[in-house]
Amino acid sequence: MAVTPPVVLTIAGFDPSSGAGITADIKTIAAHECYGVSCITALTVQSTQGVRRVEGVDPKIIAETLQELLSDFAVEAVHIGMLGNEQVVKVVADFLAGARRPHVVLDPILKSTSGADLLDAAGTRLLIERMIPLAEVIAPNLDEASVLTGMAVTNLDQMRAAATCLHSLGAANVVVTGGHLEKAIDLLSFTTPRGAQQEVFKADLQRSNSTHGTGCAFSTALACHLALGRGLPEAVLLAKVYVSAAISNAYPLGHGVGPLHHLYRVGQQRRPSAVVSEAEHAHSRN
Repeated sequence: MAVTPPVVLTIAGFDPSSGAGITADIKTIAAHECYGVSCITALTVQSTQGVRRVEGVDPKIIAETLQELLSDFAVEAVHIGMLGNEQVVKVVADFLAGARRPHVVLDPILKSTSGADLLDAAGTRLLIERMIPLAEVIAPNLDEASVLTGMAVTNLDQMRAAATCLHSLGAANVVVTGGHLEKAIDLLSFTTPRGAQQEVFKADLQRSNSTHGTGCAFSTALACHLALGRGLPEAVLLAKVYVSAAISNAYPLGHGVGPLHHLYRVGQQRRPSAVVSEAEHAHSRN
């Protein structure tokens, strides 16, 4: 008899090009041998060339969908992506406060790569106030970390400072992703009984035009690994490995910034990755 896979719920917007958003999340969840269920927060008109229009889903529909899913599935982890506006942030925050799922990964999507606003100012304020304390881990990129903290975040030292600030705002664990730096660096800052500890994960920057949806893929993969019972540092490392491989295995699609190959593992052997953590590297030298 087949083993029932962990159920991962993703709450995010719909990208018709499937590079990001709900459909990309479902592909990522499937790639990690979990079962994906979803709640769409917004419809978008977009392609690899950018976001043209955003239309929010009725918050009542979102609330009903979330309650219906939770009544039917034993959800192991929740991934939260694009929310769109203050009303949706409130509905999702109310849901999380009542549901008390053990693993909640928040990807605080504020703008698209092409510059379109994907969360209004009031929604951003409410996200900081209510969503950050409800998440097990938040995973902002450099720009998102800057908006959330009001600080410049352009290098590792500033990433460390931003993570400390996010802890002060109620974040239990933080991953600041720096995939656009000259050296692709992610910083994990996690809470322990001895206080916050930080670990750096590095990889060579890939010169690729197939990077649409990297943040969605990383945060969704992170939720999957937590659902599968892995510890946070290992989950971060494996999520980074997955995204790196999905970029390197991508094929050119569209006329803009193309998508990752979320399902590269199908029919292929897994390739080793050059991603290492500083802590792991230090252990190997001892």
